[in-house]
Amino acid sequence: MAEFTMPSLGADMDEGTLQEWLVQPGDVVRKGDPVAVVETAKSAIEVECFETGRMGELLVEPGTTVPVGTPLALIEPTAEGAGKPRSRKTEDEPPVRPVPAPVSAPTAGQGRGHIEAGPLVRHLAEQTGVDLEAVRGSGPGGRLTRTDVEQAAAATTAAARARVRATPLARRLAAERDIDLGTVTGTGGDFAIRAADVREAAPRPEAPPPRHPAAPERPAQPPEDRTAAMRRAIAGLMTRANRDIPHYYLSTTIDMAPAMEWLHEHNRRIPVAERILPAALLLKAAALAAREVPSLNGFWADDRFTAGEGVHLGVAVSLRGGGLVAPALHDADALELGELMTALKDLVARARTGRLRGSEVSDPTITVTNLGDQGVETVFGVIYPPQVALVGFGRIVDRPCAVDGLLGVRPVVTATLSADHRATDGAVGAHYLTAVDHLLRNPEQL
Repeated sequence: MAEFTMPSLGADMDEGTLQEWLVQPGDVVRKGDPVAVVETAKSAIEVECFETGRMGELLVEPGTTVPVGTPLALIEPTAEGAGKPRSRKTEDEPPVRPVPAPVSAPTAGQGRGHIEAGPLVRHLAEQTGVDLEAVRGSGPGGRLTRTDVEQAAAATTAAARARVRATPLARRLAAERDIDLGTVTGTGGDFAIRAADVREAAPRPEAPPPRHPAAPERPAQPPEDRTAAMRRAIAGLMTRANRDIPHYYLSTTIDMAPAMEWLHEHNRRIPVAERILPAALLLKAAALAAREVPSLNGFWADDRFTAGEGVHLGVAVSLRGGGLVAPALHDADALELGELMTALKDLVARARTGRLRGSEVSDPTITVTNLGDQGVETVFGVIYPPQVALVGFGRIVDRPCAVDGLLGVRPVVTATLSADHRATDGAVGAHYLTAVDHLLRNPEQL
């Protein structure tokens, strides 16, 4: 029997709060399935299962803060393919029971003919959406009464509620706060309702999460201090990175005229919703260059460099409440530009709503920060350990420059590289930026 433990979701994470279980004991899970939501100093993150099996005992209650490595649940081995895996881990849906009396559906193809019901009963049925032909009257001669309609409406509502997909914690919170789950929009897979959706529907102060016995006590953190906590976590990690990583910095100015002309022509031929932004070109060039220069795509740990398994491009995303995260676009070098643009929109949206996956925050192999939309022309970033490089892009601006001996105005962007001198040197960094330059000057290769 294997243990599912609190994962490390970044170099700056020492502990996390189990916010919500997305599974129940007995559920069959496969490696990569999201099984829990964990809150870190930066964001709420969906944590995936590490192996295939059947969920056993859940060892930690939602709301509990535990150190990294603490067992959260047990996973029982099961024959490969045994059971039916759930595409999204939500509470088992109760069976949809037939609507109890006095509701009775007429036989197909047959009508009730004249319905004995007064005007007030008909008005009530119209308001509640009850089909009078499907209701058996309890009054004299089968006449429909107000009670018949009210019972039919209540039974229909109960059946609809039973079909709502929601996690166990979401159902418990909804019951505690007297919230109709039918009125809540779910943000989980298959639109399943999560605890965060219920809290969003009726926000109110909550009690501080209990502490795990293995974790030291600390004062409860008011919601307004969460941003400050994130800033402290980022500051601590960046201080360590500046202290431990011998950075070197390079920059170059890239002529974006070929890329912008290609992009304009490409977008002209496709629907507006599918158009690509310049940021996608920059990210794709950064990913392809990382594949070409693999010594910048990986990790420094145990006094040696380990190349990444694929180019998982970390993308710095600023959060609405302050702070930032840098989740990964997996295998970004292999994505078509349209796919990369779609994946980027999805990643940014989920980052800002606390719906990132654990694998997206724990395995970027190289990170890109793009502050062009903030008006910045040049950015030199701090490497996110254990990565060994960070790429920066500024705003695309029109500048006078000489091309083929002629002076003209062309769009240019400043690309920078912050790299770890333990893993590479300036020659390797120059090779990388040259590769980015070449790709953006030849956008048909992206």
